[in-house]
Amino acid sequence: MSSQLETVIAYHEATKHRFEKYARGPGRMDWATQPEAFRCYAGAPRIQLDIDPPGDDPSYDSVFSCNSEIAVASLDSRSISRLLYDSMALSAWKSADGVSWPLRINPSSGNLHPTECYLVCGAVADLCTSPMICHYAPKEHELEVRVEIPCQIWEKLVKELPDKTILLGFTSIHWRESWKYGERAYRYCQLDVGHALGAVALAAAALGWEAKLLDAPGSDQLGKLLGVDSQAGAEAEVPDCLLAIFPRGAMTGHLSHNFDIVEQFDGLPWQGIPNRLSSSNRDWERIDQVAQASRKPFLYPDYPLWEAPADEVHVTAGSGSFRRIIRQRRSAVAMDGISSMPLVTFYRLLARTVARSAMPPFNLVAWPPVIDLVLFVHRVDGLAPGLYLLLRNRERLEELRKSVDVEFLWQRPASCPEGLDLYLLSATDVGAVAMEISCYQDIAAEGCFSIGMLAEFSRPLENLGPWFYPRLFWECGMIGQVLYLEAEAAGLRGTGIGCFFDDALHGLLGLGGNCYQDLYHFTVGGAVEDKRLATMPAYSMRPK
Repeated sequence: MSSQLETVIAYHEATKHRFEKYARGPGRMDWATQPEAFRCYAGAPRIQLDIDPPGDDPSYDSVFSCNSEIAVASLDSRSISRLLYDSMALSAWKSADGVSWPLRINPSSGNLHPTECYLVCGAVADLCTSPMICHYAPKEHELEVRVEIPCQIWEKLVKELPDKTILLGFTSIHWRESWKYGERAYRYCQLDVGHALGAVALAAAALGWEAKLLDAPGSDQLGKLLGVDSQAGAEAEVPDCLLAIFPRGAMTGHLSHNFDIVEQFDGLPWQGIPNRLSSSNRDWERIDQVAQASRKPFLYPDYPLWEAPADEVHVTAGSGSFRRIIRQRRSAVAMDGISSMPLVTFYRLLARTVARSAMPPFNLVAWPPVIDLVLFVHRVDGLAPGLYLLLRNRERLEELRKSVDVEFLWQRPASCPEGLDLYLLSATDVGAVAMEISCYQDIAAEGCFSIGMLAEFSRPLENLGPWFYPRLFWECGMIGQVLYLEAEAAGLRGTGIGCFFDDALHGLLGLGGNCYQDLYHFTVGGAVEDKRLATMPAYSMRPK
């Protein structure tokens, strides 16, 4: 085992919540050092983007279709604006007792938003006459121009990518999360990247575009490309990933790209100085160690052969406007313990979490699904309460059957549609155990169901490398994004649960070792609204 992999596994073990002891955190909220809500680059020129209010089109279901008929949008200022407005922008402001705070399309642990977004593009009609790299400023829905790229460098960068490709890059500011959550914060930052990936992939699909993760560039190259490689200290942005976004159907084979050219970015005239987020910072050595150990080298990953199913699961279609649903998404603070979910809605929700070859958001990535869903079903009409397992990669079926408790039933519900690998493990009331495992939070038992996301853990890290560790969480975050939207489309509400007792779920299943690990929890149900909170439009105060 390499020293980097040892560091990653040691971090993961050290940051587990346990019944006898929670992962190391700050111990109290130091409000004097609460980070600023937004990163900005002082001195960088700004481009204000148009706001295109949501309408009826496209429909919510059409965005998820493997055979979408959504027209391909032209690449111009309006479509760039819509892509960002429908994925990374503000969705509303909330206020209570004279204090206001923003909500965003892409959810975040504790609403802290460590994920920063960058646009890398060529000349775009009505936006820019030359290639450029911009930081997205969600508070104003503007682009901060960090640097203009010489045309010859841009052409070399994208010469092997489809025509009319733009790039989006993500970075993380770990301090935003560690300020509140301490050592476990690195996990939450990566979950947030996954939520952002899901949000962007779906927003691109709503424009008739495709999004693909460019998995070859290393962290060093990505840092140079996004202009964050010289940042240092607790508030530095750490490069995460890069997406290629292009018209649907433009990709004719595997994506390849030339990133040697980024070495020339050092000499470009970068503009803007990142703002200071806090008056002082606390160092979390374990986060720095795992971030360094999981940095990706430049390589084309040798992922296991796996072909995603091409056909959709046949379930009754829903309704509603995609753009309205994404903007109404909220995280439930409490569940009513009464609401139930129709069985057909439950199956449709589960079907949307399964990777299909042409269905966003999971067609974004090339690796085989590594996350399966452990379901605590409480109130789904026509389905017995109990412990269930949804296999998102059916190749793991026999291995899991041999690994977990031999007493489990492994029965497929008679009503379950073809193509959905759902198994009843134990028919019993699981409310108490769901609450207990989720740090004794009532919300895990009072919804229609809750979920533990179980990752195939040691094998991909050993076979691919420690750089794959963040990607385990990215896949969880993408699943979480789908669950959020499916809950909203069903007239319910979802919320991610980051506090859970990791090994307690393993024990419930009868799993030992680290072949599989519990990485994220989620719950869906009828929300209890807090009537003390007022809601205001996202950009009502923006200058015209």
